[in-house]
Amino acid sequence: MKAKIVKRTLSLITVLTLIFTLAAQGVSAIGSIDINKYPYVYVHGLFGWGEDEGIDDTLPYWGSASCSLMDEMNKSRYESYAASVGPMSSNWDRVCELYAQITGTRVDYGAAHSEKYHHSRYGRTYSEPMIEGWGEPDADGNIKKINLIGHSFGGAAVRTLTALLEYGSAEEQAATAPEDISPLFTGGKGHYINSVTALCAPHNGTTLTYIADNMNLTELGEAACYIYAGFMGRSKLNGYVDFHLEQFGLTRIPGDDSTPEEAFLKAFITIMSQPDNAMFDMYPERAEEINKMAKPVDGVYYFSYSYQTTRKTLVGTQVPMAKTLIVLRPMANLIGVYSRNLDTDYKIDSSWLPNDGLVNVISARYPFTDAHEDYAANAELQTGKWYVMPTREGDHGTVIGMQCTKRQTLKFYYELTDLIESLPVTD
Repeated sequence: MKAKIVKRTLSLITVLTLIFTLAAQGVSAIGSIDINKYPYVYVHGLFGWGEDEGIDDTLPYWGSASCSLMDEMNKSRYESYAASVGPMSSNWDRVCELYAQITGTRVDYGAAHSEKYHHSRYGRTYSEPMIEGWGEPDADGNIKKINLIGHSFGGAAVRTLTALLEYGSAEEQAATAPEDISPLFTGGKGHYINSVTALCAPHNGTTLTYIADNMNLTELGEAACYIYAGFMGRSKLNGYVDFHLEQFGLTRIPGDDSTPEEAFLKAFITIMSQPDNAMFDMYPERAEEINKMAKPVDGVYYFSYSYQTTRKTLVGTQVPMAKTLIVLRPMANLIGVYSRNLDTDYKIDSSWLPNDGLVNVISARYPFTDAHEDYAANAELQTGKWYVMPTREGDHGTVIGMQCTKRQTLKFYYELTDLIESLPVTD
C-alpha cells in the first residue's frame, strides 16, 4: 500500500514538474516573439474634435453617445489617443498639426506652403509629446511605431502623414535651409507607422462638393463657418471647440491671450481668398492630387472601411434608408441622384450614387490611384497596398458610435485592433 502511495506521489511530482517546465518554456517562447502592439492615434474628420477640447468631455467624437471610445480602449489595454486638428483646415495644415501634437513640437506648416497660401509658417507649440519615444528604438532595438485611424477627412490626414514621413516634400526642401526644415518634410521615416486605417474617408472626394456649387452654397457655407469660428475663437468659449486657425489670425490659441491676432475682417478676407481648406480638398479633382502625393508606403499596412445608408430605387437612383441620421438624409438624397458632372471634366456616373450621407461608397473604398484588393480572412496580408473591407450598412456616423449601442461600437474597434495586432511585425 505504502509503495503504491509513494509511486503515485512520485508520478504526480513528475507530471507537475513537466507541466511547470513546459509552462516556463512557453512563457519564454512567448516573450521572444515580436508582438505587434503599438499605440493608436485616432484622427477626426470635418467639423470634428479631439480629446484636447472641452466638448469631448460632454460628447466624445469617438464613441459619440454610445461611450467614450478612448476610455474604453485604454481600459482594455489598447493605448489610444484622440488627436485634435483643425476641423475646417486643409489636409496639409491638419497633417502638420497632427505631427506636432504626436511629437510635442511647434506646428510648422512649411515655408513653401505658408508663402503660397499667405498665412503664418508656425502655429502653436505642444510642450509634451502625445507618444513618448515615437520612432525611437527600444531596449531591444525595435522602433516604437504607431497605428493611425482616421474617420472621414481624417482618413486623408493619416495617409498623408505616413507618405510625408516616408517621401518628404520636395517643395519644402527646396524652400527651406536644411537646419531650418521640419523633420516631417525630410523623408525616410515611414517605418514610424505600423498601420493606416480609413473609416468612411473621401479618398476620391465627394460629389457633395459639386452639388453645393450647383446650389450656390459653397462660398456662403464657407463664410458662415469662418464667421462662426472667428467668433468662437476669440471668445471665452475658445477651447470648448478649437478651430486651429491661428495661422490665419482668425482665432486665438486656447489659453494664450498673447496670440497674435489680425483684425477680423483682414483675417476673414485672407482665409476666404485661399483654397487652403477642407472643403476645397474634398473636390474629386483635388482628392486626385492628394492621392498622387500620398502614395502608400512599403512596410505599412492599409485598411479601408466604407458604409452605405442608401438603397436603389426603381428608377436607379439612391434614397436613404429609415435608420439614416435625420441630418444626413437630405445629403444622402442629393448624392443619390447626382450621376453626371456637367461642371468639370471629372467623370461621374451612376457608380457614385450609393453613399453614407456624406461620402460616396465608391470614394470611401480605396484611392483610385493605389494598389488594392478585397480583404479575405486568413489571407497573408502585404504592406503597401489597401485591403478593402466589405461595405457595411450604416451612415457616416455609425462607425464613430452614432445611433449605436456601446456593445456595437466596442465590437467593431476590438475586432479592428485585434486584426492589426495579429499582423507580422515589419522592420
